[in-house]
Formats: sequence, C-alpha cells, structure tokens
Amino acid sequence: MKRIVLILLATFALMSSQLRAADAAGQFEKMKSLVGEWQGQKADGKPVTITYELVSNGSALMERLVPEGEANMITMYHLDGAHLLMTHYCSAMNQPRMRSEGGADNVISFAFLDATNLAKPTDGHMQKLVVTFKDENHVTQAWTFQQGDQEHIMNFELSRKMATDKTY
Repeated sequence: MKRIVLILLATFALMSSQLRAADAAGQFEKMKSLVGEWQGQKADGKPVTITYELVSNGSALMERLVPEGEANMITMYHLDGAHLLMTHYCSAMNQPRMRSEGGADNVISFAFLDATNLAKPTDGHMQKLVVTFKDENHVTQAWTFQQGDQEHIMNFELSRKMATDKTY
C-alpha cells in the first residue's frame, strides 16, 4: 500500500512539474507576441515607449522601457525550467528578479523572488508586475514598487505602434 501511495505521489509530482513547464512555455510565447514598439502613458499622463526584442537566439525577450523625462530601464524575460523568470534592471539601481505565478489566459503575474544590489529588504524595489493582454494591440502593465511597508502601483496603458506610425 505504501508503495502504491509513493508511486501515485511521484506520478502526481511529475505531472504537476510538466504542467508548470507547459504553462511557463505558453506564458513565454504570450510575452514574445509583444515584439515590436508600444506607446502609451503612465497614470500621470506622461508618455512612455516600450520596445520588445527577441535576443540570444530567441531564448530571451528584452523589454526597453523609456518613460519621458525619466531614466530608461531594461527587463529581461526567459524560461528557467518550469518557470518564467524576469530580471528588471531598475532606475533604483537594483535588479529584482521575479517569477511568474501564472494567471488567467490574458494575465501574467510576476512576484518578487530576490534581487541584486538591494542592501536591505526595505529599500525601494519592484515587487510585482502584472501584464494584462487586452487584445493583440493593447496591453496594460501594473508595476508594484515597494519601499518599507509602502507599496506604490504604476500603471502603463500601451498600444502597439503600427508600421504607419499610427497607434491603435
């Protein structure tokens, strides 16, 4: 009886791992659909441009975030086994890593995993990112910045920039 239970548990763990890997791969494909240039604005109305580019033979997606009048930032997305990871090279001069927690078909949520150049956990850093795919030409990003016990959410409403320079 113990042997059957152990076999069932091992089978369940393997199937669960395979499902997570397939889910992460699907999420990465969804993120890769963003390749190109996006325009929008922050909640305060200031313009923002984001470009997505596949790099490293398609194994990573590079996001370049250019908010008007502020420092540019880079975020790299990639698979790590059964997980979708991202590293955000922040203007706060630290590099938080986040792991996808899954989500609905049109939402990918990333949660804080760890960070480099973060002297104390209470120092300001990005804690969470939620990417919502409204349709193939409209996306929302909600970044959560945490400092101490305070959280601040920054929303970006983005539209794909078309070849004609017309935004939809």
